[in-house]
Amino acid sequence: MLGHMSDPKFDNGDPKPPQPAIQLQLDDAIAQGQYSNIVLINHTETEFVLDFAYLQPQNPVARVRARIISSPRHTKRLLVALQKNLDRYEERYGRVELSSEDEPLVH
Repeated sequence: MLGHMSDPKFDNGDPKPPQPAIQLQLDDAIAQGQYSNIVLINHTETEFVLDFAYLQPQNPVARVRARIISSPRHTKRLLVALQKNLDRYEERYGRVELSSEDEPLVH
């Protein structure tokens, strides 16, 4: 049960109560994951569409493995979370270098 802002335990000057822990449920197929080496991003005023695909060497056709549709606000939160996690990764394992071939695909 979530507490209310007037509860004494939330009267620490924090404008909102702590977020509850999120539990993820995965079925076996989803838990296996899908490999993606390319993502195509499109957007409208109200949503972003991210198509995660696998492009095989010597084959010009990329097969979409997952399509994620997200609000602009959630997409920005994802961008921030990815940057924070990449920063932590690089602190631990070293800088990830990009080559000229790794330029983002922008449509």
